[in-house]
Amino acid sequence: MTTDQSLHLAVALNDAGWHPAAWRAPDARPADLFTAAYWQDLAREAERGLLDFVTIEDSSEIQSVQAGQPDDRHDQVRGRLDPLLAATTMALATSSLGIVPSVTTRTDPYRLATGLATLDHLSGGRAGWRTIAVHRGAAGPLPAHREPRPSPPRTLDNPEVVAYLRRGFAAGSQTVDLVRQLWDTWGDDALVRQPDAGWFVDPAKVRALDITGDWFSVDGPATTPRPPQGHPVVITLSHTRYSHEFAARSADLAIVTPPGLDGLPQILADLREQEATVPRPAPLRVYADLLVLLEDTQAAADERRARLDELNGTPLTSDALIFTGTPGDLADLLHSWRSLGVTGFRLRPAALPHDLLAITQGLVPELRDRGVLRSRYGSGSLRERLGIAAAAPARLAAWAS
Repeated sequence: MTTDQSLHLAVALNDAGWHPAAWRAPDARPADLFTAAYWQDLAREAERGLLDFVTIEDSSEIQSVQAGQPDDRHDQVRGRLDPLLAATTMALATSSLGIVPSVTTRTDPYRLATGLATLDHLSGGRAGWRTIAVHRGAAGPLPAHREPRPSPPRTLDNPEVVAYLRRGFAAGSQTVDLVRQLWDTWGDDALVRQPDAGWFVDPAKVRALDITGDWFSVDGPATTPRPPQGHPVVITLSHTRYSHEFAARSADLAIVTPPGLDGLPQILADLREQEATVPRPAPLRVYADLLVLLEDTQAAADERRARLDELNGTPLTSDALIFTGTPGDLADLLHSWRSLGVTGFRLRPAALPHDLLAITQGLVPELRDRGVLRSRYGSGSLRERLGIAAAAPARLAAWAS
């Protein structure tokens, strides 16, 4: 048995699960999807499993099977809570779990900076931000710069698609830069809080910003003091060369979606190649995504997946590898992927709460028995537990004026 304790595990929470028919499963809670209790229960279960963090999904448009426009399906979940507000309720129901809402970089940087800083304060340094920089159905990178979507075929050899991706990720990077600048408008020791001396704040350690970018302008300082982590952890999905560039420039942690073991080395090499082209305070952490449907036996897992597919009318598809099987077999797969250089994994439960429970009560004990997963939470912030260096003050980006 190995004594390596370095494997990291997170979960991506999405509606009733990542299978479109998950809300129709016998143990699903469709009536509770828009309640605080539902999301708090999921967060508590993830914390019982000692997971590093959970992400809460979002998008710039209502869920749809048709890119860029609503569909007419009535048999799938439609509508979702604001992930940043849902994250706050989850933070208040937990004490150690990292809470990472997915929020589009279309959002005003001031709202992003103060909202995420508030989440970090309320959670005691457990906040992260899963950025969404490019949207499959969005009309442009930002509401103020609406542009037509690329014409079909929407492939990476289409010049319109390439230009669209470059604009979207450039806008996303500027938003991340501005948010970090706003977090830095308060010094770590700006709050004095000495009642006898009559000093609550040292105004010399709160600075204003006057930055004009291509998409947003910011006139600071932020109204929320500097987050406990300095900068909450910035996380992004990294699928393509353009998203690799964005991850290297703007993220602390990248999540890749390899189709299988054979494709992972090249994805990691491409990501590290982009990382080498930009100055970074610390190496980029890399997780891999898998969509998981777990049962005690392979036959039971296959049967449940077939049943959900039948309810949906079409087979389950995903940009990430779909694993259908047992917790033990999934542990074997994670071990093989980790040996190629990923730090950890973000698992997408096909159905909630079923597959979350299979992760926390099946996979986690299996990994712990193998000596590759901790038996308790350590101290420190989310950044510290993930092994991400302390946040240095953000530098003024070259694009700002």
